[in-house]
Amino acid sequence: MNAGDELPPLELEITRTLIVAGAIASRDYQDVHHDAELARQKGSPDIFMNILTTNGLVGRYITDHFGPTAVLRRVAIRLGAPNYPGDTMVLRGTVEEVDDDTATVRVVGANSIGRHVTGTVTVTVPAGTTATVPSAGPA
Repeated sequence: MNAGDELPPLELEITRTLIVAGAIASRDYQDVHHDAELARQKGSPDIFMNILTTNGLVGRYITDHFGPTAVLRRVAIRLGAPNYPGDTMVLRGTVEEVDDDTATVRVVGANSIGRHVTGTVTVTVPAGTTATVPSAGPA
């Protein structure tokens, strides 16, 4: 891993099930993450993904690339455009800095309406392990 390396993009289909399951798994019972009618009453066109699900998907993107021995040291993200059902988010990453076995990766996730997430992840990859290519499988 070297500064400037680009991680392969990861496309994630944003389904209603992914949004609701992520909200349940993170114990975020805000109605805007599971009830379309109440979300509309609050001014949203539909339910939308919560930040904890996004955080988990960013972590998955990094560990899918760097492998099962990778250790996430810090994940700092900021949300932008919402992830609504029926859209696709594409995560992309660029290694910004490498210090021995630790890298800082800039991550951007965009959907059809703009940037959903931006941030940095600090990851340690123990010596002797290699990076892998992320799958485009189910989120």
